[in-house]
Amino acid sequence: MTLPTVESLRDLTRDELIAQVLQLAERLERLEAEVERLKRPPPTSRNSSQPPSRDQKPNAPARKRRRHRGAKAGHAKAARPLTDKPDQTIEAQPSACTRCGQDLQGVTPKRTVRRQITELPEIKPVVIETRQHDVPCPGCGHTERGRLPLGLEAERQFGPRLEATVTYLQHQQHLSYERTQAAMPDVFGVSLSEGGQACIVERAGVAAQGQADAWLDDIRQSAVVGSDETGARVDGRTWWEWVFVSATAVLHVIRPSRAVDVITEIMGPARVGTWISDCWKPQLRAPADRFQLCLAHQIRNLQGLRERAPRLNWARELQALFREAIHLDKRRALLSGRGFARRVTQIERRLDRLLARPVTTPAAQALVKRYRKHRAHLLVFLHDPAVPHHNNAAERALRPSVIHRKVTGGFRSAWGAHAYAALASVIDTAKLRGQSIFDTLVALMGRPVLPYLTAPGA
Repeated sequence: MTLPTVESLRDLTRDELIAQVLQLAERLERLEAEVERLKRPPPTSRNSSQPPSRDQKPNAPARKRRRHRGAKAGHAKAARPLTDKPDQTIEAQPSACTRCGQDLQGVTPKRTVRRQITELPEIKPVVIETRQHDVPCPGCGHTERGRLPLGLEAERQFGPRLEATVTYLQHQQHLSYERTQAAMPDVFGVSLSEGGQACIVERAGVAAQGQADAWLDDIRQSAVVGSDETGARVDGRTWWEWVFVSATAVLHVIRPSRAVDVITEIMGPARVGTWISDCWKPQLRAPADRFQLCLAHQIRNLQGLRERAPRLNWARELQALFREAIHLDKRRALLSGRGFARRVTQIERRLDRLLARPVTTPAAQALVKRYRKHRAHLLVFLHDPAVPHHNNAAERALRPSVIHRKVTGGFRSAWGAHAYAALASVIDTAKLRGQSIFDTLVALMGRPVLPYLTAPGA
């Protein structure tokens, strides 16, 4: 913008001067707002819902003495435990004394030093050929074909363990089709096309969907359910991945909607006792008797408000109150029932007083409005020990999906997205129940063909 001169301003009429002043005032207001925005602390995982992966990592000060890495002085040595049943034992017996030449064969050792090395055998694919014989019946002329054993069905080209390996690499370690295609011959000696991988993933998705449908009933019958959602890219469009977590199962679904109709579809006629989520409106319309807002989210939001308005005591006091409530919940077993109830009543009353206190800044007013509206959803966990104060389980369940999206770029088709969601349900539920992920995938793909791989005489 060119600055006007005194002469140019003198040539303007009164109305033109007024118009120019108004234009400059509007521009000044925009610039002041931009300066205020730039002066605000940047959002981080500590003061907002931003994930830690997006935080700007600062460089460590050059002269700052860094913490000593490794074990501290006096720390007990930790060593890998020795197994009592090694697969192979190598005896290292000296034959002669290196000092005087005395023959040492047959001399009883004074001490035996045991060490163990864990190694992987060379991985080679095993090709199993099946031959079904068509035999005519001499009695009636009917031709009977020999039946193949389980795990060696006619429609198979790959065994369950190989299929589970491909599924594990793609859905647990987040390898793309191209990287999986490169890894298979390098590590396992198996050449595999992208079309072959797609067939395996499709087969795995169909099998996983059967288990996911069973876990849907688990979610519907649970007393406490946590839920969250994140974006997903499907065939170049934005969809949404939803997760529903109970004490015994994890269910993922990917839908083109982020509205409450997804929750309605999943829950059906069921109604749960407590629903844990953030403040997203569709989540708070779930069929539940009560709701618990994730306090971890609220503490981060209050931290962001404190950084923008350091003199605002209201944010500091409410943040401290939420942390005190969480600490009280963790000490529940150490207190008497009456003592715990008295502390809960004190916290509830202090919360009411804080929410009744007037605040002046717009950001604080927005939070006060939120908490007044959802007052009944803030401290449910203090009244039910089965309800956590956070929604960490659902957030952790979605974190691998975010990594998968960033690594692979999304899904090429809707069936690929649905297959991923079903397999994520299988993998997360296996982890929740303390089961081996790979063994779970092998069982999912069918009966292993290991009996046919046993070496003769083994």
